[in-house]
Amino acid sequence: MKGLKQTWGLWLVLAALGLNSCASKKEVVYFQDAGNFETLVNKEDFTPKFKVDDLINIHVSTLDPESSAPFNLYQGITEGGVRPEKVNYLVDSSGEIDFPVIGKVKVAGLSPEETRVMLRERLSEYLVDPIINLRLENFTVTVLGEVNRPGTYPINGERVTVMEAIGLAGDLTIKGQRHNVLVIRDFDGTKVYTRIDLTKKGVLNSPVYYLTQNDVIYVEPNQSAITSSSLDNRATIAISIASILITSTVIVLTRR
Repeated sequence: MKGLKQTWGLWLVLAALGLNSCASKKEVVYFQDAGNFETLVNKEDFTPKFKVDDLINIHVSTLDPESSAPFNLYQGITEGGVRPEKVNYLVDSSGEIDFPVIGKVKVAGLSPEETRVMLRERLSEYLVDPIINLRLENFTVTVLGEVNRPGTYPINGERVTVMEAIGLAGDLTIKGQRHNVLVIRDFDGTKVYTRIDLTKKGVLNSPVYYLTQNDVIYVEPNQSAITSSSLDNRATIAISIASILITSTVIVLTRR
């Protein structure tokens, strides 16, 4: 009878600890300090910039397709109506791409629009009113930690926000730490670590609210998850000990 009481006492303690570790509304709700009909003007004029190791798809066109053909590179040979694949331009360690006819062109640190203007000016020596279309081909962001679908996600377009990236990963789990989300950004080999609080509206004005290519978002487990993990380990040990004690008791009683 005494052993039964001790067992029930152990489970009551574990249950109480479990209740205490439950996440509160204050820990999980986004933008808690945003008022009704409140307007927040984002003063961060974010413009994406090209970086080293970017892959850029560039297509040059004019009213005369034959004159613009030398400025568009394809790999493969057109046979049987199969269109050859367009060649992307890699931004090298010097921040340059090797463009047909005009040679090395510095693009690192330039926005897509700045790159269009620069190429249009350079190509005007050879073409009449050239049209420049370009696109970043390797824009991905990685979301790790306490989210429902961690992974690396390709981005269609020129920019994406932290909230949109988290949405791609299926949102944070209930165990995700919303007050201390880490964004890791690479500037040509230099890592910059920035922490943001998703429960505050001020996150909308964070310098990392708009992500750049290859950014990493890491969501730490909250105290509830850490406590739960600890309790799971303790419960496993307790069950193992209880099993040993029960087995030992059965053997002793059988021998009697």
